[in-house]
Amino acid sequence: MRKMDVVCQQLVLSKSLLTLCDSGYRMATRSLSSVRARNTLPCNQTRLDIKNGDKKPRFTPQDSKVSILRNPGVFNVTNQTREKLCELVAQNVVYSKGPLVAVNKPQGLSISGIPEEVSLSSLLPELQQHLGIRSELHVVKAAPKESSGLVLLSSCHTTSKHIEEFYAKCRKSQTPVVTFCAVTMGIPSPLEGEVNVALTIEQVGEHKLVVPITHPTKGSLERREVKNTETHYKVLDSADSCALVQLQPMSVFQSQLLVHMTWKLCKVLGDHTYSARVGKVLGEPIYVPIDIAVPQTQVLEEKILRKMHFTQQQMHRMPLHLHLHQLLIPNHDEQKGSMLLTAPPPPFFLRTIKLLGLTMKEPLLSNQNPLALPKTEKTVAPKNF
Repeated sequence: MRKMDVVCQQLVLSKSLLTLCDSGYRMATRSLSSVRARNTLPCNQTRLDIKNGDKKPRFTPQDSKVSILRNPGVFNVTNQTREKLCELVAQNVVYSKGPLVAVNKPQGLSISGIPEEVSLSSLLPELQQHLGIRSELHVVKAAPKESSGLVLLSSCHTTSKHIEEFYAKCRKSQTPVVTFCAVTMGIPSPLEGEVNVALTIEQVGEHKLVVPITHPTKGSLERREVKNTETHYKVLDSADSCALVQLQPMSVFQSQLLVHMTWKLCKVLGDHTYSARVGKVLGEPIYVPIDIAVPQTQVLEEKILRKMHFTQQQMHRMPLHLHLHQLLIPNHDEQKGSMLLTAPPPPFFLRTIKLLGLTMKEPLLSNQNPLALPKTEKTVAPKNF
């Protein structure tokens, strides 16, 4: 019996000890938890992120890690109805005075395409109604289909003729009329200069392509089989083998700016027709022979793809980064000289510049002419595209 009492007392004592230990363990756990709560940080912060009571996240916002296809997105003309396209063009009028109207067109909208294709010319009757213009509109000057940018429209043929005469005088005086901006893979050397090369159109395999002719014959020039072309260029900013380039064509030829840039061993971002003409050997750019540089999806270096959050498999969706930014037109009062119309680049263009570490500096964003023109007094503020 005594043995039984002793065993019971031992059991009671053991239970008391276990209860005491458990209580102490819980108290210790609560104490440790409070210490951790005071001395630990969320997984997205470090102690270096906290200064003067301000908390800063370690990582950048998620939106900065997506490509231009998602943020801000690329406007796809082929997926839009006529009504939507007409509304978009009407919303992007950057100048309207008298018979003249200037719009900032999206990349991919052709000026006068095939009958099955919606073009700007085919939209003019609806645009005329939308803007409340009585006379028929027609195109005076325009960015090509692949490019975004300015399109000058007129409802008066006499005014249009006057503008064409003004442009003819500008060509004779070597005054630039249009200014493009482009993002290039490769930096032109020297940073400012001219490209002078004759161009022609030849059948290369299954494609009709613009081809440079280094030594054109007098006969080919006289027969207009070949045309001497010229482009003034200036590098506005560069970073890590990429550049923001200002281009001012002094002549007019199909795909002139794209071909001239490849001639300078650079390629315009999103050019899936001519960029294959620029290759690399041992890290140095070379000009690839025309017969093997067939049109294909542009290929970019891995470091550039990473900067743009792109993969090579997505490159077929990369839009052409070529924008008709400024256009010179005569003033209504001839004594006041000329004025400069300006249209801002599309959002995807501006986002690309930021991702590549480039800066769109003055005077490109301002309404001042990049190359000083005589008697240019009036400029026009653009709307956002």
